[in-house]
Amino acid sequence: MRPPPRPRTPQRPSSASGAGSARSAASPARPAERPARPAGRAVERSASSAASAASPSSAATTSSAAGAAGTGSPGRVSSAMADRLAERSAMRRHRSWRLVVAVVLVLALLGGAGWVAGWSELLALERSEVSVSGAGTTVDADRVREVVEAAAGTPLLRIDTGGMRREILGLRGVKDVSVQRSWPQGIQVLLTAREPVAAVPDGDRYVLLDAEGVRVGSRQKAPRKLPVVSVPLDEESADSLRAALAVVAALPVELALEVEQVSAQTQDDVETVLRDGVSVRWGGETSLPLKVEVVQTLREVAADAGVIDVSSPELPVTR
Repeated sequence: MRPPPRPRTPQRPSSASGAGSARSAASPARPAERPARPAGRAVERSASSAASAASPSSAATTSSAAGAAGTGSPGRVSSAMADRLAERSAMRRHRSWRLVVAVVLVLALLGGAGWVAGWSELLALERSEVSVSGAGTTVDADRVREVVEAAAGTPLLRIDTGGMRREILGLRGVKDVSVQRSWPQGIQVLLTAREPVAAVPDGDRYVLLDAEGVRVGSRQKAPRKLPVVSVPLDEESADSLRAALAVVAALPVELALEVEQVSAQTQDDVETVLRDGVSVRWGGETSLPLKVEVVQTLREVAADAGVIDVSSPELPVTR
């Protein structure tokens, strides 16, 4: 039995012939000849083609570079601004701390100085640093010193100088007083004493009075340098006594030492008797500086006058 015949594989047409036949079938017949193009146009087209071919890559490169520059610049600016803000914040914190430290140091210094001045013994009053002056003849300086030394050991800043002054003013013979701190450890007391200008009989003693009629002491005998005022120490004679004391206080020292007796029936009738027996009638306590000047002049020009009347100093009378 014969085997069946093999099937034949159909032969494919060759590519060249097929393509040629296809081109020939699809495209119409070309004209036989085309006119030749100028060489310049061909060069221009070649250049434009090359530029068009190269332009996409150039544009891409430019855009990528621009993008890179655009994205890189904001990053650098942002980081620089953040650094500056951080630096300013650090400087503010540093200044704040410096201010706090300075304030604490100042407060500590003030507190230390206040403690030293108010509570420390470094500035405490010492007895050897107490000074008393101006006691005169009527103020007991030792008594004044006792009042001041009672505050020994107390810092000067805490000493009540006002209370100390009031206590000293209560002592006999003190007219005025100034109490001053003498840093670092002393007290200075400046006294204005009441000096007696006359002695007034009071029973078996003599009361010493200053120019304001304030009693500053008493004696069994009248001091030789003080005139004796023969005016009673009562309320009815208060005006007469005041006028007599005013006349005595207005006399200069050399003339006051010559006065032996003073009398005053009224406040407008003051009379003094000098140690040489001359009587001077002063009248009231008005125009005393002029009256004193007239009396001194008349004592020189009318040395033999036994009575000098200057109650009207413009028209003095001697006899």
